[in-house]
Amino acid sequence: MKGFLEDANYSIGLLDEGATLADVIDNCIYEHTHAGKRAFYVGDLGKLVKKNIQWQNVMAPIKPFYPVRCNSTPGVLEILGTLGIGFACSSKSEMALVQDLGISPENIIYTNPCKQASQIKYAAKAGINIMTCDSDIELKKIARNHPNAKLLLHIATEDITADEEMNMKFGTTLKNCRHLMECAKELGVQIVGVKFHVSGSCKELQMYIHAISDARCVFDMAEEFGFKMNMLDIGGGFTGSELQLEEVNHVIRPLLDVYFPKDSGVNVIAEPGCYYVSSAFTLAVNIIAKKTAEYDKLLPSGVEQTRNDDEPVFTYYINDGVYGSFASKLSEKLNTIPEVHKKYKEDEPLFASSLWGPSCDELDQVVENCLLPELSVGDWLIFDNMGSGTLGEQSAFNDYQRPLIYYMMSFSDWDEMQDAGIASDTLMKNFFFVPSCIQLSPEDRFSTAA
Repeated sequence: MKGFLEDANYSIGLLDEGATLADVIDNCIYEHTHAGKRAFYVGDLGKLVKKNIQWQNVMAPIKPFYPVRCNSTPGVLEILGTLGIGFACSSKSEMALVQDLGISPENIIYTNPCKQASQIKYAAKAGINIMTCDSDIELKKIARNHPNAKLLLHIATEDITADEEMNMKFGTTLKNCRHLMECAKELGVQIVGVKFHVSGSCKELQMYIHAISDARCVFDMAEEFGFKMNMLDIGGGFTGSELQLEEVNHVIRPLLDVYFPKDSGVNVIAEPGCYYVSSAFTLAVNIIAKKTAEYDKLLPSGVEQTRNDDEPVFTYYINDGVYGSFASKLSEKLNTIPEVHKKYKEDEPLFASSLWGPSCDELDQVVENCLLPELSVGDWLIFDNMGSGTLGEQSAFNDYQRPLIYYMMSFSDWDEMQDAGIASDTLMKNFFFVPSCIQLSPEDRFSTAA
């Protein structure tokens, strides 16, 4: 059951009807408490299967291309590959990971807006032809290094909000699309479609209406230049909520039916990343140090009026932080709250608390303020919805020990994969049975020894 993030070899525990993911977490915490207290993930790969069924029910025939950078762990990639999903890669290493799964080059797109020439050459050698482009500089670079490339013009969307003004934005204007087509014609490069992206934080779903309308304009423009356009990429921004998925579908479906009907020969694809993996992974971290703060700056709003001045304000340090699993905290708000693993009484007092990573860096603050019972060094905290972000990436913090991953799947999800005929023999070799009884003897528990 042991598995480092970079390991190609991994196992998936099959849970019978009596076992739950909470049981797995309890068992893993038991082992880690006795063998090093290392942070770890539990990934429910069955949720990927459920998400794909949900996608097919709501968004079909739009084909998903999973952005590998979202979570590049082997269990995730192999399950998604088995489900027949395409992959959107942003680097040579990601393309190589996907190729190792036996994914056809036609099911891989190279989406990095700022590509290295050497990586364009790698894509050309690997037969990965579909890639995005939003400037004449990129276009010329691609023409020099990959003459057989098939380009999706990445057009900009007007989705900048107050929270996003500092984020990097990519995509070209409609006006510049004509210039890019002129350049492509001169260079002999094929343009086969359009890509746009609406951020998941964008509350105005009407942005899809503008983006699809703009895409239709680009398709019409391409006809003037003799380009045969056959692909529309509506990007990512899918949060994982079924409600949000249905709301997006409700907005885009009428426009797609009018502008890109089935008989048009245009394949519509999307890049759902967080949608598939975010809710599938739970992170368990251990408290490695504790301090009592001497100031009240950590108080949540509304607590100050009711708080007794004699009550302490606790600062806890955990064995994972923003230089590891919480890297997204540097650019956005944490979308999960910590849950205390140990049992405590309902009437037990709660104290203003903050959580920090192990680096002792001033940026390594995981949670600015929250209310928790008083905890001790060695206690565990649980974070849900941690499947998207840094899983599979190397930490920038040299001393950071990457969490182990424990993959799980219920028997019902496993049976569903088999019944659908989407479970390869190679994938099946990674499964092992986990009994429902949680009172396992130490030698039967999941080993986490290095």
